[in-house]
Amino acid sequence: MSENQRTNLTKIAPRKNKPGGGRRVGTGKFGEATAVIRVPTSQAPVIKDFLTAYQQKMRASHLDAVREFEWPAEVIEAMDLPLYSSKVSAGLPSPAEEHVEKRLDPNEFLIDKKDATFFVTIQGMSMVDVGLLPGDKAVVDRSKLPSIGDIVLAVLDGEFTIKTLGRGKHGNVRLLPANTTGAYSPIEITEAMNFEIWGVVTGSFRRFK
Repeated sequence: MSENQRTNLTKIAPRKNKPGGGRRVGTGKFGEATAVIRVPTSQAPVIKDFLTAYQQKMRASHLDAVREFEWPAEVIEAMDLPLYSSKVSAGLPSPAEEHVEKRLDPNEFLIDKKDATFFVTIQGMSMVDVGLLPGDKAVVDRSKLPSIGDIVLAVLDGEFTIKTLGRGKHGNVRLLPANTTGAYSPIEITEAMNFEIWGVVTGSFRRFK
């Protein structure tokens, strides 16, 4: 290789660090160890752009991004429906007044703070193991402080998604799917991402007919 060619090459890789120093393995953009490669200097920006686009595409495939947002009605009429204390079989129930435990207002049950609550429509199958199916309405409360283990509505690089809030072994934030098929992977949140939690999912509801 000529001296000219040598000067026209560059490395795309992190600097070598002394043992125990530098960024922990698995905490970079791709959540895995990196390797040193040599490419022409002129092609370095092209390869970086490609890797960024590839990373965004792979992340989007695990997001199940939600795009339908709805607010509660401005005027919510109170409802007073019977809540039965006895178990009801799948056959023909025989409700009787003596089994009525109390009266239930569905609005009051689902909404803690009306001004801080909105609904989003579930997309995809990433949260089916916690009972969130496509088309369900998730109840999101922006007034609640999120904790590890909560189901949250997060915005990640401009896309909204509902996932369980988790933390990795190195303390990094993770968004966890709830689908045991393995079709969805946890999303590792890095410093390079635009990430924010918009609210805590407090419940959901669906219609069958």
